Amino acid sequence: MEFSKLKSIIEGLLFMAGDEGLSVKQLADILELDATVASDIAKDLMKELKQKKRGIQMSFVAGAFRLTTNPAHSSYFERMAYTPTRSSLSQAALETLSIVAYRQPITRVDIEEIRGVKSDRALHTLVVKDLIEGVGRAEAIGRPILYGTTKSFLDYFGLASLDALPEPAEVDDDSLDEQTQLLFDKLENRQITIDEVPDAAHDDEA
Repeated sequence: MEFSKLKSIIEGLLFMAGDEGLSVKQLADILELDATVASDIAKDLMKELKQKKRGIQMSFVAGAFRLTTNPAHSSYFERMAYTPTRSSLSQAALETLSIVAYRQPITRVDIEEIRGVKSDRALHTLVVKDLIEGVGRAEAIGRPILYGTTKSFLDYFGLASLDALPEPAEVDDDSLDEQTQLLFDKLENRQITIDEVPDAAHDDEA
């Protein structure tokens, strides 16, 4: 297979993998290549993206290749995240947030099994808005990120603590959809804009 095509495939695979990325072994297994060859192709792609100053870059962190944004563009990403027109959360983000709130710590794969759809974009939105964060790694293949809610989550919805969430009945896989909808309805009614949340940076300076 052509070298350029393999790089294109790796780029697509890393996009699908999301924040968890892919290890050299995973890339080698998927592409059916020697690990050294797979690593060399991935590193060449990383170098190419950097040289071309593309908006999407690659990094190698904690034993995995992953796609990242270009740090030189960070001011624009912050502007996008906090502009008032994009402050309120979408239904997909609220749905994902409610699952994290009830089932934390939880992995992206488990969230997607519950929702039945990919949740990369919703998770990214929630992380950018500091409503959820990585709280560890699961003891599973690939050591996927475990997500949990943040203090900003409580501030965002005016909750004193997680104990103030709507109290579910016994939450199991069969009743989780019902519990998620219960929380979704409650949080949707109490949602405020991100601009109303105290700025942590300003608080530290005060």
